[in-house]
Amino acid sequence: MRTLLLFLSLLLAGCGPSAAPGGNGATGPKFVKTGTLESRKLDEASGLQAGDNGVLYTHNDHGSTIFVIDETGRNLGELTVRGASNRDWEDITRVMGEAGPMLVVGDVGDNLGVRKDVRLYFIDEPAAGNYTDDLVVRHKVDIRYPDGPRDVESIAYDPASDSILMLSKRDHPPRLYSVPLDLALWEEEVEATFLAELPELRPPTRKDLLLHPKNGMWISQATGMDISADGRTAAVITYRSLYLFTRGADETWPEAFQRPPVEYVGPPGSDEEAVAFGPEPGTVYITTEGRPAPIYRFEPGL
Repeated sequence: MRTLLLFLSLLLAGCGPSAAPGGNGATGPKFVKTGTLESRKLDEASGLQAGDNGVLYTHNDHGSTIFVIDETGRNLGELTVRGASNRDWEDITRVMGEAGPMLVVGDVGDNLGVRKDVRLYFIDEPAAGNYTDDLVVRHKVDIRYPDGPRDVESIAYDPASDSILMLSKRDHPPRLYSVPLDLALWEEEVEATFLAELPELRPPTRKDLLLHPKNGMWISQATGMDISADGRTAAVITYRSLYLFTRGADETWPEAFQRPPVEYVGPPGSDEEAVAFGPEPGTVYITTEGRPAPIYRFEPGL
């Protein structure tokens, strides 16, 4: 027993967190817990998106309900989506349709890599304060990839290219795809365009594998993504860290994603799967699977 304890102490001592690729690691009190998801029905929060009036939309990876919350996790409403099924909802984003803002739910999860196509659901964003009526799917589109099935847990609207970006989870390195919004809104089937491979995020350490036996091997894989309203910053969440990528004015996202991001280790936990930019510049919200699920606010100025 004494030998085993000595081995574990030496192992942990030698495998603390390291900087992100390119030396861009960041430390400090960046994450503030703002509350806990109030609804007991929210047990596997897999997507997060900011809406008008400071609300946040989230969903499980099962069921057909969109939950409306505030930054403290207070339950403001539960909206059943009529006309939708849930094979594996993994993320949610927001776009502008002809009649106003729309929520886009990504039924894009594919753990086994067997789905011939995945699906995006377009839903009118509810009016402020009207969080009790059912929602109706206005349009759905099946998405297939040009190079076969992919497990995707991250989608985000890119205002610069007016497209929905999709980032794979289980590929090494991750693969980035694009679906033009005009096609996604009107066609019933669309083939996504492969844009680029992203450089690998910082790989698992021995400490990660030891302390997180469930997710250790996947601790560096993308589980959620959002792009800021000005289209200049992308947030990617993994089971270990928040990564921020910055796009220059003359760059595309495939180009910007080739540069090392800034990595912020945290928030504490091992099941973070949902990330969204808030209304304040630079503010990011993160929540996690499980119950009770905390909500964290990231502020770069802390």
